[in-house]
Amino acid sequence: MSNYENENEYAIQIFGLTKSFGNRKAVDKINLVVKKGDIFSLLGPNGAGKTTIIKMLSGVLKPTVGTAKIMDYDITRDLSEVKGIIDISPQETAIAGHLTAWENLILMGGINGLKKEDTEKRAKKLIKLMGLTERANEQVQKFSGGMQRRLSIAMALISDPPVLFLDEPTLGLDPQARRVIWEQIEQLKGKKTIILTTHYLEEADALADRVAIISQGNIIAEGTPQELKKNIHGLQTMIIKGQNLSSPNIDGLKEVYPHITKIDGGIKIEAQELIFDEIVDYLRSRGVKINWLSMKEPSLDDVFLNLTGEEVN
Repeated sequence: MSNYENENEYAIQIFGLTKSFGNRKAVDKINLVVKKGDIFSLLGPNGAGKTTIIKMLSGVLKPTVGTAKIMDYDITRDLSEVKGIIDISPQETAIAGHLTAWENLILMGGINGLKKEDTEKRAKKLIKLMGLTERANEQVQKFSGGMQRRLSIAMALISDPPVLFLDEPTLGLDPQARRVIWEQIEQLKGKKTIILTTHYLEEADALADRVAIISQGNIIAEGTPQELKKNIHGLQTMIIKGQNLSSPNIDGLKEVYPHITKIDGGIKIEAQELIFDEIVDYLRSRGVKINWLSMKEPSLDDVFLNLTGEEVN
């Protein structure tokens, strides 16, 4: 029995999920819930255990210990039902290069047991959603890596699953191609429950409703991107360089922002919340001439570095 309240709002509930390979625990007793319609990101470096979690949830690997429920179906007892309500876009793009995008989608619809009419209707919508209309009848082997990833996501959606797993959907793509895929994924928000694995910090920050940071098979932090940045590494930083930044001209700021330090040619201000206009107006009223200014918000990179002492790569 679950201890979670309001279970109907959750698409996924994970209870002590563990996977061992010999003496090594790839995933170690994780507990997690994912609300229906959310994009939930598993964020961590390669080898952290993200893909192993996806493989257990999708029935590819059997848990060593623990279990999970997907739409109230247990992954160990009700695997056939689970497979009927999920789909996955894996890291390794599983598409037929000699077929066109349209043919790949029709083939996948047939594999999922869909009627031809339903498959064609869904294929048309997905090709449009993924921005592939102009290339729909070209062989996929001529597609760029980004286009192939978009087609892979479309193929995972052809069965119209309520729960979708996207395992490193933009792995190895250039920044422009990544952002195109982000735009397509954002259009699914609220319509599908999505588990997104990534080691791109900006990807989790841009797309996810909630994030679990994974390190060595453990969840070391979980929350919204905003909560993680605020609670774990919550300081905003402003660096100002200019003329007349002497002590008398910044003493008033120190009453509001006590963490002000002098640096070469200027000052650094750190606080939970910095009010840009207030700081600039005060300095100008004291005769300070600002030559250069930068303001840095805390990032998920800061969070991960703060928690583990390592950068995600």
